[in-house]
Amino acid sequence: MSNVIINRVAEFLRRHPPFSFLEEEDLLGIACSVEISYLAKNEVLFRKGEPANPHFFILKEGQILLQEEGEIREYCDVGDLFGVLALLGKRPYVLDALAGENSLVYAVPVEEFEKLLEKNPKVSLYFAAGFAAGQVVFRTDLGQGQKAREVFGRKEQDHSLLIFSGQSTIQISKNVLTCKTSDSVQEAANRMDKKQVSSIVICDESNFPIGILTDKDLRSKVLAKGLSPSLPVSEIMSSPVITKKPDSDFAELYLSMIKNRLHHLVLTEDGTPKSRVCGIFSDHDVLLSMGNSPAVLIHALINAKSSEEMGQIRDRAETMLRYYLENEVSMDFVAGVMTEINDVIIQQAIEEGQKQLLPDFPEMEAVPFAFLSMGSEGREEQLLRTDQDNALVYGDVPEKLKEKAKDYFLQLGTYVVETLLTCGFASCPGEIMASNPKWVLPISSWKAQFSEWILHPSPEALMKSSIFFDFRVVKGSRSLGDDLSNHIFDEIKKKPIFLNFLAQNALQNPPPLGFFRNFLVEKSGEHRDQFDIKARAMLPLTDLARLLILYHGIPGVNNTFKRFEKLAEVEPNYKDLFTQAAKAYEILMRMRALEGLQQNSSGRFIAPEKLGKIQRHLLKNSFAPIQELQEIVQVRFQLDYFRS
Repeated sequence: MSNVIINRVAEFLRRHPPFSFLEEEDLLGIACSVEISYLAKNEVLFRKGEPANPHFFILKEGQILLQEEGEIREYCDVGDLFGVLALLGKRPYVLDALAGENSLVYAVPVEEFEKLLEKNPKVSLYFAAGFAAGQVVFRTDLGQGQKAREVFGRKEQDHSLLIFSGQSTIQISKNVLTCKTSDSVQEAANRMDKKQVSSIVICDESNFPIGILTDKDLRSKVLAKGLSPSLPVSEIMSSPVITKKPDSDFAELYLSMIKNRLHHLVLTEDGTPKSRVCGIFSDHDVLLSMGNSPAVLIHALINAKSSEEMGQIRDRAETMLRYYLENEVSMDFVAGVMTEINDVIIQQAIEEGQKQLLPDFPEMEAVPFAFLSMGSEGREEQLLRTDQDNALVYGDVPEKLKEKAKDYFLQLGTYVVETLLTCGFASCPGEIMASNPKWVLPISSWKAQFSEWILHPSPEALMKSSIFFDFRVVKGSRSLGDDLSNHIFDEIKKKPIFLNFLAQNALQNPPPLGFFRNFLVEKSGEHRDQFDIKARAMLPLTDLARLLILYHGIPGVNNTFKRFEKLAEVEPNYKDLFTQAAKAYEILMRMRALEGLQQNSSGRFIAPEKLGKIQRHLLKNSFAPIQELQEIVQVRFQLDYFRS
């Protein structure tokens, strides 16, 4: 591998944990050993049941789908690690991995990486955290929140290891099932079945542990080899056992399990095999100990039996969100996690709605559709359970099925909306929801609607555009979403003056620059003397980012701070400004969400006098990019000469 390629690989890896924790020498060493693979769309990387490769994988470009019997269990995005569960657990793959689109994958040799597990504690712990979560590693940029942490005066922390932060309570099983070496395998298995546990510890006369027998041992060492269940457990037990003290912290316990490829860890009074057994720590205990981690919440949502139960789980997510926000975790990470949680609720609601409706509408099973989230959820920015903005698009059907399709998809959309209401999401005051027949339409009608808004940009059309143009497919046919997105860009090319109207609309709210005594607060009503952070600060940035992305014809980037990051690439002359705009928006998102959690509100209205000095300083600084961007737009779209 040439030095140029090695440097490119290293540059990519260093942006993604756990590689970001490596010293330069170690990073280059890993980069040298990486194998680069190109996968065409639908090409398979590995299949369920295949033995683990001597590599784990990180997605460089494209999308990897992890599937089980054709059902997608997880989407891997750029920077995501996968294939680690099978590798570290030394077991066959439990899912299929195939390319959802043309993709580039880096294969990292575990033999090389394992050397760093001992050498670098941060790498070891981060790896352990990801493995425990079932989503090997969460995407997060540790550098993004650095400046905010310094400004807030917080002690530097490693926020990629939140499950080791004291947020969780360690769950340890104290009633340990034990047996003697002379007991038969049959006797041990019967006792395990009676107690409904997955392991039994073999002890000597002093109750000192000398071995352990697990469900896996029974399968692989007895049943698979056809051995007699009358054999003594001493002949098939795993020995010696790895032991720890019961008061060990979570990191020490779980890291020991990872390093030794264990699913059970025996706890003794003094932490050695020469003392009495007093507990056991298992994979199940790991999940319980992780409490409000994203993986546990998502797993719970997927297995929830009702919308009420999903609502209770979404309540728990607020605790996690508060922790992330107060500890200055990267907003990219926080928004990604909360979006995934919100998306799972929608996806589960759609699946349940289909189960209930399809028996009465069998013809609709073959009709493609896409559930669209819009507004802040469409932009992957809905941290709090604020107003819903959603819609539904479905494929055109023959004339004889039009009424039936309208009825079916309206009922499906209504089911999702009602589920979201049960889970605490507010209803949209303007009824822009998939329970409104105006926003449940076939693809041809949606195209006609978007064309109308673009060709005749009235104030109402511009308002609708600001909501609907940020749509994102949460469930269903992505090709329908792509078709609709391409139609929007094609129509704008036909009538580029639409962007001038959109630009004029984006300048409606001047930035409230200055100290707080100069801030534009509400002059009357319920929120008198409060600052509207949404309308005065966030909305100008979202409007400007959307406008400039449309101007450059860049599809597929909905998130506001990611839009600014993309604009920094395409307009290098304004790179610093766009970068500051992205950071400003992250600060505003965090501030609004914290306000909402503290006041049990949407967080939209903030009382300036209640903010601390540092918060006021941060808020004031976040306004600066708005003014500069509006000045650029004023000139670029010639708004001084433009007349609507």
